[in-house]
Amino acid sequence: MTSMSVEVERKSVLETRENAVTKKGKAKASSGGAGSVLRGIMKTGIISWLILLGIWQLASMFNPPEFLPSPLKTLEGLKELFDSGALLQDIGISLQRVAIGWGRGILIAIPIGLLIGAFKPVRMLVEPLINFFRFVPAIGFLTLFLMWFGVGEASKTVLITYASIFPIIINTVAAVGAIDRTRYQAAESLGASRWQRFIHVTVPGSMPGMFTGVRIGLSAAIIAIVGAEMLAADSGLGYLIFTSRLYYRTDWIFVGIVILGILGFVADRLLRLLAKVLFKHYGITE
Repeated sequence: MTSMSVEVERKSVLETRENAVTKKGKAKASSGGAGSVLRGIMKTGIISWLILLGIWQLASMFNPPEFLPSPLKTLEGLKELFDSGALLQDIGISLQRVAIGWGRGILIAIPIGLLIGAFKPVRMLVEPLINFFRFVPAIGFLTLFLMWFGVGEASKTVLITYASIFPIIINTVAAVGAIDRTRYQAAESLGASRWQRFIHVTVPGSMPGMFTGVRIGLSAAIIAIVGAEMLAADSGLGYLIFTSRLYYRTDWIFVGIVILGILGFVADRLLRLLAKVLFKHYGITE
């Protein structure tokens, strides 16, 4: 075999290998692109919702609509309530009650949680009461709140405040306890007073746990308002769910439940986005 034929054969082998590597790379890129698209779709939760809707539709086919309405029947009920104007009114009233009670709970719970976590005398004085009342459900105080604050809005917003403060307090106290002690030592070595350490170390360091408590407090507030509106209101989503049984309108009940879930989901996403933008430097990234 001449040197020229050897060179030709070598080039042929190299070209074959290069073609194989190129095809493999293209196939991998194509597979990776499809995989990333699939992961993106799954991240949005669309597949989970489609599976749930499929199970719901399948189950409704074997039950009367008075027992389990189909997704389409629920949509028809949604349109009916929307056209009447009652649905938007109930949503607005429930959101207003939750916003007032939950906001008040944040203003009360965060300072208490910070003080309990940072100062031992305060913890010894207040923590036993917190650990007692946090196991008493908010709905258990509804009758008392109605007697003390009347049947108007005050009793409902106070009930929501009561329900939302304990998750915020507990998470704030835990966040303060989880702060690295070396941060306090560093501040002390720089001559910071106890109050300065509280402002510049305790408060910023507990922000992520505090935010988690605020999110959990929001869910507790929504749960509380549904119970309050079921038992002591003439408006709101809880009232809609409770009174729909009188008309055997199971589809309206499902409308109320779905809307509560959507409102909570959207509110939580907006809260996370707001915190990510405003408090990113405190370690809140999602």
